[in-house]
Amino acid sequence: MNHATQEYIRPGHETAPIPDFPHAPSDWTQSIGVELAAIENLTLTDDHWQVVRALQDFYAHQEEPVINMRELHDALDEEFHQQGGIRYLYILFPKGPVAQGCVVAGLTPPAGTQDQGFGSAM
Repeated sequence: MNHATQEYIRPGHETAPIPDFPHAPSDWTQSIGVELAAIENLTLTDDHWQVVRALQDFYAHQEEPVINMRELHDALDEEFHQQGGIRYLYILFPKGPVAQGCVVAGLTPPAGTQDQGFGSAM
């Protein structure tokens, strides 16, 4: 999501980038991510933060207002291929790297995250 879109959706929120999270939503901070992770029973490591950055980057660079679930899934698999791809991401986010990862990243999970093939938020 670009800066102008963030300001339109969340007027009045801080829009300066967070140093390690340049594509974070304007109403998200790293401490919010930690709180959201705690709700999800996750203790975040550097590996988790890499996934959060990848998700935020993917969302920030999408032209379409609706995120394509399959494209996001495939992008994550490719981004983390060296570590084991989607299987590796399920170790980090047991309820699903897309569903649970988006929650921690402060992003709205795309339609279809209830599909067990992608990792349900349930």
